[in-house]
Amino acid sequence: MEKEHDFIPERTKWKRQLFRIIFKSDTRLGKAFDLALLVLILLSTSIVMMESVSVFDAKLHLLFVVLEIIITIFFTVEYVLRIITIRNKRSYIFSFFGIIDFLAILPFYLSLFIPITKYFLILRMLRMLRVFRIFNLLDFMNDGYFIVRALKNSSRKIYIFLLFLVIFCVIVGSLMFMVEGHREGFESIPQSIYWAVVTVTTVGYGDVSPVTPLGKFLSILLMLSGYSIIAVPTGIVTAEMRNKRQNLEKVCPRCGNEDIDDDARYCKKCGEKIV
Repeated sequence: MEKEHDFIPERTKWKRQLFRIIFKSDTRLGKAFDLALLVLILLSTSIVMMESVSVFDAKLHLLFVVLEIIITIFFTVEYVLRIITIRNKRSYIFSFFGIIDFLAILPFYLSLFIPITKYFLILRMLRMLRVFRIFNLLDFMNDGYFIVRALKNSSRKIYIFLLFLVIFCVIVGSLMFMVEGHREGFESIPQSIYWAVVTVTTVGYGDVSPVTPLGKFLSILLMLSGYSIIAVPTGIVTAEMRNKRQNLEKVCPRCGNEDIDDDARYCKKCGEKIV
């Protein structure tokens, strides 16, 4: 994730001033620049969506193309200026927002060779995350980081659970293939596995359904088990978030270290006793 202290402006005066406008929002020009970015992001996203509607695209195609070229040029210049005005360029290019800024302009240039990729411009919506910084809502951003860390720390358990779920759906789908006897919707094991996934996730499209008594009985068991299966990843992430929250409450009074183990009595960095 992006860290403000990693971003240091260049020594040249005009670059420092431009840096403050582009990276900061504590000045009138800085806020105006960021708000203009948000407006262009919303406009660009609207254009991408409207282009997918044949009625609007037929009437306003030329206008959409011109606007998208102008917006992309603006975003490209902005991206280059961000790189120019920062001293540690690598820290921005490979940061979270740096990658998002790059992805915001890449689809347009790809669409010159592969037209369908222009719809990936919808990724510009991710730049809306800057609204938290613009309006001094960094606490919300910190909460977002907290959720991401909890998901990352519980990822191994979730991967194991997903592996179990895949095996479970393959077995149930194969059973339904045998039980239903090649009837419509269960002509093959992959098609039966599709039905098992739809059923266990409680989506229930209804395009495939069993007709035999034994098949309906297995469906009932699968649907009931689906509710408990869905609760598993939720419980894993919730438990991780609770543990993270408890750890964050333990802070070293001397150095402010938040990486405190549950059973720790002293800070691992400065040796201060933890109350």
